[in-house]
Amino acid sequence: MKNYNIIMLLAMLGFCLITNAQDNGDYIEFNDRKNVVHGVYLGLSMHYGEMDNKSTYLPSFKVAYVANRKVEVGFVATFFYSQQNYFNEIEGINEDIIGAYGGLHIEPILFSKSTVNLSFPLLIGAGGLGVFDSDFDFENNDLEDDELRESDGFFVVEPGVNLLFNVSRYLQLEAGVKYRFSSKTRLEPATLDRINGFSAGVGIKVGVFNMGRNRYKKKI
Repeated sequence: MKNYNIIMLLAMLGFCLITNAQDNGDYIEFNDRKNVVHGVYLGLSMHYGEMDNKSTYLPSFKVAYVANRKVEVGFVATFFYSQQNYFNEIEGINEDIIGAYGGLHIEPILFSKSTVNLSFPLLIGAGGLGVFDSDFDFENNDLEDDELRESDGFFVVEPGVNLLFNVSRYLQLEAGVKYRFSSKTRLEPATLDRINGFSAGVGIKVGVFNMGRNRYKKKI
């Protein structure tokens, strides 16, 4: 009889808690997991900057995973063309610089639940560059190995600051600045020995930024 009374008391207590939840519009959690939000996207961007005080164009491609709208981890590849216009006395031609670099992309995000976010992207990687004829016709020719008269490799670290604009669940725009730090390179007749420099630009990200929500929370 004593056990029967205890069971009845617990049953009545549970009924009261459920009724109270219904009255207040509360949620009952069937597990204790946090509501983690995942995301993944593809991104394209265009930056403009300088190398050795000459105009440089830097288009980029990026793929990344977004963890709980607070940090991105992925891969980024950047191509660049710099109008250096070096004079090659041996060949009697002017030369520019072309190259590419890529590597690990990490981007912490602040104010992630707002329409506008602040983030701090960081690229750590490596790449290569070379000098080629400034008068090369890209429309009618392919860039052959013999057109790259000098080439070299380098390591690069590129931190930056971005403003992220959340247009929708599937679309995000970004604008920001970044700075390249590279190891030394050696090209003739180029005078620069590093590709260090600021760049500024805009980009677009397309993907799903808030998939994988916790489905174990139900409203009673």
